[in-house]
Amino acid sequence: MTMLVPKVVVVVFAITSYVVGALSKNVCTKPSVRREWRAFSAQEKAAWIRAVDCLSHLPHDPALTATVDPSISQIPPINASGSYYDDIVYTHMDLNIRIHFTGLFLPWHRWYVYLFENALKSKCGYTGVSPYWNWTIDAPDYFESSFWKDSDPQSGLGGWGNPKADYSVPDGGFRNLHLSYPSPHTVRRDFTLQPFGDLPLKEANSSFLAPEIEKLLETPAGDYKSFQAAFEAFGGAHSSVHLIVGGDLGGTCPNNAPSNCIPGPTWSPNDPLFWMHHAMVDKVWYDWQHRNPESAKSFFGGSVQALQNLDSHNQYPNGGPPFLNLSSTMPADGLSSEVTMGDVMNTTSGILCYIYE
Repeated sequence: MTMLVPKVVVVVFAITSYVVGALSKNVCTKPSVRREWRAFSAQEKAAWIRAVDCLSHLPHDPALTATVDPSISQIPPINASGSYYDDIVYTHMDLNIRIHFTGLFLPWHRWYVYLFENALKSKCGYTGVSPYWNWTIDAPDYFESSFWKDSDPQSGLGGWGNPKADYSVPDGGFRNLHLSYPSPHTVRRDFTLQPFGDLPLKEANSSFLAPEIEKLLETPAGDYKSFQAAFEAFGGAHSSVHLIVGGDLGGTCPNNAPSNCIPGPTWSPNDPLFWMHHAMVDKVWYDWQHRNPESAKSFFGGSVQALQNLDSHNQYPNGGPPFLNLSSTMPADGLSSEVTMGDVMNTTSGILCYIYE
């Protein structure tokens, strides 16, 4: 099989007014308001970090069940000695080929962040909202951005990893977050400005500058296929944020990983930045949906990746047939009941009840 990008690691990649179970459908009368991380107080930041850490100390859920043939997913078996946080990561690992470069990409990740927020609340007592990370603020001078300077052990996200310790993050609230996949380690970050190998692409931060995101939002009303294709492109904003951070968010293998470890997007939720990054991905989609009524429930995509060659990808950037629709269900590997894509197309109806400031 001729792969599309053989030399590149591609990342393909307030309380709501009701709580009647994670998947209940109710009228959303008072949506929670998701805010940018820097708008959180130190106390709010510390509360979110504590809740994330709490999930990493809860036991494995035996309901977790891999649904993709391991010869295809090429990931390790479920580690029953891992944490509930590891279980959440494993879901992304297992479903990797189903949720990237297919029609599931935006709806599934919207749901995934929502399920993570629910876990923080129901299992760890979190009472806040999901933060998003507006990386357009940091894009102009990414490495030196103040975003990476908060080393506070309770409320800081920590900075870049130590190259002498396999790029493990030495400071901030996640310095001791223990992870199981693909092998035991702590959170790693390795700044990589040009992660695209031989592809003729610009430096990664150039794709998520504010003017580039504005161009994305100017995608014609209702043209969901083009919107997702541009957002999820190999050198697009979604992948570039993953890859420029490197380490776990970029999907690189730890030094102690098995020799058959394959770099990629599988375990990118290892780094809690994943949840803030994908909340921002969701916000950009949300903003596009709200620019024009035609975009609100616009959708197009297939269920199978079309990455065999450039021609197939250009024809089916959102996945090839069988095609999906708003009645199609989304997989959860046993950690949640399944819902339809139509259930998450609107953040203030179906099962959701939140907006972005």
